[in-house]
Amino acid sequence: MPEMRFTVRWPDDTITDCYSPSLVIREHMDVGDSYPVADFVARSREALNIASERVRAKYGFACSSALDQLRRIEEMAVPYAGDGTARVAVLKFTPDE
Repeated sequence: MPEMRFTVRWPDDTITDCYSPSLVIREHMDVGDSYPVADFVARSREALNIASERVRAKYGFACSSALDQLRRIEEMAVPYAGDGTARVAVLKFTPDE
């Protein structure tokens, strides 16, 4: 199963490398775009849950790495709750080899 990393910049200029066990993240966000934090979290949640389920379908168990990544994204978003102007920028996708 192809894995990938996606690099994002949070509203405070923190750069984070995120992990997905599937390329599905590309279907939910685009490099060069920025998303309101709540929207970014929702897109990440949908994509990482799909990725985890793909792992389950192939190997018989959910992907704990995808679910851990989602938890970290949700934690990073907490300081921006209610801030409608805060955005997360998607900087790049990097396929893992």
